[in-house]
Amino acid sequence: MATFPLEIVTPDRKFFSGEVESVIVRGIDGDLAVLKDRAPLVTPLKICKVRIIIDGKERVAALCNGYIKVSKEGTTIISDAAEWPDEIDVKRAKEAKERAEKRLNERPSGIDTKRAELALRRALNRLEVAEMKNTNGTKNINQ
Repeated sequence: MATFPLEIVTPDRKFFSGEVESVIVRGIDGDLAVLKDRAPLVTPLKICKVRIIIDGKERVAALCNGYIKVSKEGTTIISDAAEWPDEIDVKRAKEAKERAEKRLNERPSGIDTKRAELALRRALNRLEVAEMKNTNGTKNINQ
C-alpha cells in the first residue's frame, strides 16, 4: 500500500514521525481516515484514539483534542497530549475518572459540568488505550 508522511506533535514533544499507510482519528464530524493523496483539509479533533497503520500493523494511541492538517506533502496532527498505551498512568487515569464521575453525579454548586464531562472523556479514552498495553498498542490488521 502507498505511504505518506505523518507527524504528531504535542507542546512537549514530537510524538510520532514516519511513513504510514493510513491514519484514523475522530474529527468534529465523525471518524476520518487519511490515505495517500487524500484531498487537503484542516479540521479540529475530539478526544479520541489515533489509529496508525504501518506495514499492515495498527498502532493505537490516546489523543487529547487538537487539529489534523492533510496536504499533498503529508499529514500533521497537533494535539494537546498524546500517549502510547505503555505511557499511560492507569492509576492516575482511574482516579481522574472517579473524580469526574463523582462531580457529575453529585453536581455540587458551582460545578463546571462541561469541564467535568471533558475530564471524564479524557480518562475513559486513556483507560481504553491503556488496555492495549500488553500488545504495545499494536495489532496485525491483515489477519
